[in-house]
Amino acid sequence: MGATTSLVLFSAGQDSTVCLAWALERFARVETIGFAYGQRHSVEMAQRPLIRAKLAEGFPTWAARLGEDHVLELAALSAMSDTALTRQAEFQMTATGLPNTFVPGRNLLFFTYAAALAYGRGIRTLVGGMCETDFSGYPDCRNDTLQTLAKAISLGMAAQFAIETPLMRTDKAGTWAMAQRLGGAPLVDLIVEHTHSCYTPERTTRRAWGYGCGRCPACALRQKGWEKWQIGKT
Repeated sequence: MGATTSLVLFSAGQDSTVCLAWALERFARVETIGFAYGQRHSVEMAQRPLIRAKLAEGFPTWAARLGEDHVLELAALSAMSDTALTRQAEFQMTATGLPNTFVPGRNLLFFTYAAALAYGRGIRTLVGGMCETDFSGYPDCRNDTLQTLAKAISLGMAAQFAIETPLMRTDKAGTWAMAQRLGGAPLVDLIVEHTHSCYTPERTTRRAWGYGCGRCPACALRQKGWEKWQIGKT
């Protein structure tokens, strides 16, 4: 399989869903992986199979390329992390200058576990929705971090792995625009209706840009990106 197959870190959020569509356009086969780590917004785990089914239903070409889904349990990450993503806490900045939504080591662990799974399946390309344009300052979302990790994984497994981050230099408005380019209005509508980016499990209030509390940093970024994209379209 190798270069013809990729493994997408798929959380059911806006970014990872756009990255999944991006991969389905480029690879002959695309598998997905998700992580249950005791996240406060665990509703995202329920949205994952629904989004995969909707993508297959709405995009026949992609359906033929969409491979297996994998879910790994990483409960120890929650046990070690005292953050607003793994505890009931107000969202705020910390003394480190990072928001308390930062889960230390999360993306490093996600990619390492993904690579371990991919290794046995002959997959050498990992895809993630991290970016350093519109983000909360998380150090494990930076390009330097992830490309250094790709080198370490490749050395540690004696196999050449690539970490692809299609959104690395793209803001949230650009992410909406990318969705439009990849799948037109049907993909944009799917993302609005079914993805979950909110840091809480809130899915009762439907806004123009989707569901969420409307107050957390993830909702703020998503709303801002949607509004900027809408203005750019006029």
